Amino acid sequence: MFQNVLEVKNLTKKFKDFVAVDNISFDLRHAEVLGLLGPNGAGKTTTIQMLLDLMTPTSGTISYFGKDLRKHRAEILKDVNFSSTYISLPWFFTVNEILDIFARLYEVPDRQKRIAKLLEEFEIDHLRKRQYFMLSAGERTRLLLTKAFLNYPKIILLDEPTSSLDPDIAVRIRKFLIKERNEYNVSVLLTSHNMAEVEEMCDRVMVIKAGKIVVSGTPTSLTQTISECSVELNLDNAKKASDFFNSKQINFEINKSRFKIKMDEKKIAEFLALLSSEGLEYTEISIFKPDLEDFFLSIVKQKND
Repeated sequence: MFQNVLEVKNLTKKFKDFVAVDNISFDLRHAEVLGLLGPNGAGKTTTIQMLLDLMTPTSGTISYFGKDLRKHRAEILKDVNFSSTYISLPWFFTVNEILDIFARLYEVPDRQKRIAKLLEEFEIDHLRKRQYFMLSAGERTRLLLTKAFLNYPKIILLDEPTSSLDPDIAVRIRKFLIKERNEYNVSVLLTSHNMAEVEEMCDRVMVIKAGKIVVSGTPTSLTQTISECSVELNLDNAKKASDFFNSKQINFEINKSRFKIKMDEKKIAEFLALLSSEGLEYTEISIFKPDLEDFFLSIVKQKND
């Protein structure tokens, strides 16, 4: 058993006018969910296309299960599948026809039983006879996910897996993905703009910016690099509190008597003691620590600085 089921080394993709992916290296571990985050145009989709051998790298290597993708493509891709919002399926084929064709291509045993199980999992069994062009965006996303799990993949690459889905369906999909990982040791590489989804599902996260992987780690370790918290509290004397904060050059937002102030977590105790010394009493207080979205936004902001 390979600890790293996927290894990428010095992967680069150059086009005529720019470098889309710039010398990136990473690995995907056995039964791991790995998130690949980045703003639009950062190189996420290009990376996945190279991992599927749909696009030829300018340089670098891709290995699955210890085997080079270019040399063992057919063998490797039997155990790999993907779903992406950026692809389309045969326009006039029905849902059942599409899944039957892919199941035959993957030589799925007892394919109709497998199709029926997945259609039920993704709640689109009632769409069996509907043509692809008649499906909504959310229904197409669920069909693509159904297709992606047909061949019992050992590795699955997911590009925005829950986009266009209603919140309740997105929750069901996330639970299904985690169940597949836990029961069948499926390794997952996913891209998503839903930071809460990534924080919930991913064991590790990589952030790609302008084609380069700039940081990686667990969601917890990344968010801990931001020390600034948001303190929200209700103060009885809003006028006195506003004057005091202005005199101390403390930036704040106010909505009636509720104040919102950002500060280093280590300074919160000192801040509360200062309020007490000024006779400013609060009736309610909430402290919000940074999450993965805060971290991601800080990376995006650095790009624009």
